[in-house]
Amino acid sequence: MLLLTSPKQTISELVLYLLCAAGYVRAARNAPGQPKQAIKLNAFELVGNSIGSGQQVFLGTEDKVYIVDKTENNPTQINGHPAWAAEWSASSKQTRPMDVITNTFCAGGSVLGNGTWLNVGGNQAVTYGGDAATSQLGGAPYDDPDGGQSYEMLNPCDDGNCDWLLTAPMTTRRWYPTLETLQDGSVIIAGGCMYGGYVNDAAQNNPTYEFFPSRGQPVLSPILQITLPINLYPLLWLLPSGKLFVQSGWKTVLLDMDQNVETPLQDMPDAVRVYPASAGSTMLPLTPDNNYTASIIFCGGSNISTEQWTQNWDIPHWPASSSCVQITPDQSPNYVELDALPEGRTMGNLILLPDGRVLCLNGAKTGTAGYGNTTFTIGQSYADQPLLTPLVYDPNAPATERWSLDGFSSSIIPRMYHSSATLLPDGSSVFVAGSNPNSDVNITAPYPTEYRIERFYPSYYNQRRPEPQGLPNQLSYGGFYFNISLTLADLFGNVDNIQTAKVIIMRTGFSTHTMNMGMRSVQLQSSFTGNSDGSAVLHVNQLPPNAAIMPPGPALLFVVVNDIPSVGIQVMCGSGKIEEQSMMPVQNLPASNINSQQAGGQKQISGTSFLVHSTRNWLVFMMKYVGAVSAILLF
Repeated sequence: MLLLTSPKQTISELVLYLLCAAGYVRAARNAPGQPKQAIKLNAFELVGNSIGSGQQVFLGTEDKVYIVDKTENNPTQINGHPAWAAEWSASSKQTRPMDVITNTFCAGGSVLGNGTWLNVGGNQAVTYGGDAATSQLGGAPYDDPDGGQSYEMLNPCDDGNCDWLLTAPMTTRRWYPTLETLQDGSVIIAGGCMYGGYVNDAAQNNPTYEFFPSRGQPVLSPILQITLPINLYPLLWLLPSGKLFVQSGWKTVLLDMDQNVETPLQDMPDAVRVYPASAGSTMLPLTPDNNYTASIIFCGGSNISTEQWTQNWDIPHWPASSSCVQITPDQSPNYVELDALPEGRTMGNLILLPDGRVLCLNGAKTGTAGYGNTTFTIGQSYADQPLLTPLVYDPNAPATERWSLDGFSSSIIPRMYHSSATLLPDGSSVFVAGSNPNSDVNITAPYPTEYRIERFYPSYYNQRRPEPQGLPNQLSYGGFYFNISLTLADLFGNVDNIQTAKVIIMRTGFSTHTMNMGMRSVQLQSSFTGNSDGSAVLHVNQLPPNAAIMPPGPALLFVVVNDIPSVGIQVMCGSGKIEEQSMMPVQNLPASNINSQQAGGQKQISGTSFLVHSTRNWLVFMMKYVGAVSAILLF
């Protein structure tokens, strides 16, 4: 408790105490600096060894990417067995092995509202060649206990002292499950099968969903019952309405998780998008301009009928689809056609960039995901003709002009089945790893086990970056706005650029099997004041008071000026706990204004003065709010 025991204590101390007690003063971060210059733009650079082939990857801190593979005979050892997990440092390009304990082959993952990452499910214990091990409890040669019911957790770190922790098992087995973080920071876990295969079958189907932390026994899902055999890794997105979008096989539904009711939407047109057709998919940025309305796009995949999903035909030479479609499920049940890909693509990752565009990379022109031992496979691969050149989609460009690959250089590495990609905070380069359409390590196959890590550098990478001051380290849902200061240099010599500056919150997701589970981008509402010296202040609202727009947990914050993003910093969305999040009224932003000169009797408010000015406004705002609440409680 704060006691005003001396007249020397200033009112500012009381104000600061009140702000801190209410949870609205967040420690300001130092301005992010400039990234190291890339040698070549719109191009790839080799940046290390992944230790385990990068089947699953996610960004855990501003510096660390975590890699999880299936159990196999990787050369790096840890605790007397091959390592199939690792931590890669963006700053040093060094990788350390980690012990993920069980077989995480084709697991799912997401981040909880407290910042802990969850890896769920996997395969049985295996031995050489991916065959089932004699003991499912571990032991030579790989010491990989059965992962089918595993919950493994990681609290990312930068000191090299964190590792995976195995917790109490799930009530049911899941191989190829999908996860999505929800409004309270818990996760939903949907689908999968018992023991795997190219596609699912009725004998091992797990057509249910459950939650972590547990809310009880798994719940039956009709869409996962009726979309056999192509219902593995169903595609999930939490919508701003609070409902869950679910796409599996050719079917689409909205799931009301409170009532356990599925409402059918239009069937997926043109192609299968889920694994193993493996189209690229993402929710487009949620912005004030679109009223935070979710639109989801799907590009590529395979137009293969339900009856044709078998392993007795020439899969690797089936042409992938070039179709792209979009749905806005809170507004319409129907899909609409978009600009098609320049050529068919399966296993093409779609990665959101801070400038609002979508990068597409990895994948192949023919075939599907998966591998096997048949006369027609390419080695063991069910895909062929790798696509080495990325391309970019601009949702704001005119129709027929949204895809571009002009100026892009090609990778030298085919990224086929079990490839992955995730955005990095260093100014938006993209981490690319994996490719292993093989049952065990095979470095002589046509598409070998791949350990090389690449970074892809977008066209803007070497531009001078904004260095915003006053960035928060935590965001609430509604509440008091904050101010970000930008210099004339940050505005590229023109204060008018403040008019289009944006603050973007991005969750990079858990990348595996052409999905980035949980990936989303949210633009915060803002206004501006331009100063006569060419500097400016952005007045920025907190997250909208709806945790379904950006669920709680860690994310990256970028300030984008003239389509050039700052280096991202990691922030915590919400309380940092798995709990119902507090929703607060949104304070009105100051009117946007550019002060061309100090003259004319107009008082200019500096970035420092805005703190005092804003604090006064906040106190008035909170007094009104507390007064209203008190009146309700009294009467």
